[in-house]
Amino acid sequence: QVQLVESGGGLVQPGGSLRLSCAASGSIFSVYDWGWYRQAPGKQRELVATITQGGSAMYVDSVKGRFTISRDNAKNTVYLQMNSLKPEDTAVYYCKADMHTVEAPRADYWGQGTQVTVSS
Repeated sequence: QVQLVESGGGLVQPGGSLRLSCAASGSIFSVYDWGWYRQAPGKQRELVATITQGGSAMYVDSVKGRFTISRDNAKNTVYLQMNSLKPEDTAVYYCKADMHTVEAPRADYWGQGTQVTVSS
């Protein structure tokens, strides 16, 4: 069974940092694009950052210069380094992977979500 497992969320003060990880496991042939999304209470899920198989990254304007997405292809893992955190970054963060697995030649898989709370 293919699954994504996230870790690294928690409570941090404004201006602090957190590093999220998301590891894919199971019978995986290839991971194409990775993405991090977030959903705050009462709001729609929004895209935060993406990274292609070749390493090209894209960020939503609100996190540019503060967040960095990276990937380790050997470990089928994606990271989100979050610096200078603000209260408005508070949300449940989800990872998504576009993968070729034994289950499908190409499909999106989602993690279970990890809570990030920025508060003093």
